[in-house]
Amino acid sequence: MFKKFRVHYFLIFSIMLSAHNSYAQDISAYGPKEFTDKNKWTAIVAAYAPEIKAIDQAFAQLPDAQINQTLTIKGVKYQLGTYKGEPVVIFTTGISVPNAAMTMQMALDYFPIDRVVMMGIAGAVNPNFQPGDIAVPERWYFHDESIYVNPDPKKAGSFVLPDFYESAQKQYQERRKQDPHSPAYENFGYIHPEEMTVVKQGWDKPQQMPYFSATPELIELAKKAVKAVSPINMPSGKPINIKVGGNGVTGSVFLDNAEYRKWLQRVYSAQVTEMESAAVGQVCFVNDVDWIIIRSISDLAGAQHGKNVENVFDGIASGTGTKLMIGLLDQIVALEQ
Repeated sequence: MFKKFRVHYFLIFSIMLSAHNSYAQDISAYGPKEFTDKNKWTAIVAAYAPEIKAIDQAFAQLPDAQINQTLTIKGVKYQLGTYKGEPVVIFTTGISVPNAAMTMQMALDYFPIDRVVMMGIAGAVNPNFQPGDIAVPERWYFHDESIYVNPDPKKAGSFVLPDFYESAQKQYQERRKQDPHSPAYENFGYIHPEEMTVVKQGWDKPQQMPYFSATPELIELAKKAVKAVSPINMPSGKPINIKVGGNGVTGSVFLDNAEYRKWLQRVYSAQVTEMESAAVGQVCFVNDVDWIIIRSISDLAGAQHGKNVENVFDGIASGTGTKLMIGLLDQIVALEQ
């Protein structure tokens, strides 16, 4: 009797598993469109108004740049056009991590995009940067993925850490021995940094990611663009500095605290900080889309005496960043032809 029951149970389980697999295999009937376009598009992306204004002004002045159509999808405006004959879509993500992730994934679902070039402003972490200077980081980290914990009442200066975090700390320390780009984690008071957990097609389980790396080929093209573009100056005539390489950090905070900025430099060796790039990098990584981020400096985060004046330089910094972005687009077009 038990053998019969076991056979029947196995048959029922097999039928259920087969039905589940059939459903999983047919998911394309419900998911976003699969694009087969041979000549896929470059997405030109910014986060907010001063940045997209600088891009639109540049396109309006270039004879080989056209906007042919504007679509609004779920409140997001997408400008469709060409740059030197290559198809592009231009849009703003909105400010912050969730907005950047949402609009970037939505763009990939609606348009045949195979590379993303994002341009915008950032606060400097490295004090060598001045307003208008440009950073093109190779790696982007989430700096405020973290746990907030209570102090240890039995040991001054210590904190009560959950078991999972103590285990994670050991893994971080071991990995850093192998990967010099892994963060040199330390706490900032009660804030203890953690890592984004990511899942991707083909993985059997989610994995923690210390950072997301921009596409190496696009980084190399950015280096070529730096050499090829005409000198980029501030309105005062002062030449700007451009650094391709190093690290950037993203978080859901407007950083205006000098001590936290110094912590970012110690832990992440960060050059710049802002609120969208790592989210864009994560979405592109999961979707196997090439990507690169250009960030122009608006201020040294938290270094001012008194009120932050980021708004004084956001338009100017967007302009310098756009000039390098156009130079990078030239390199991309040359590669395609």
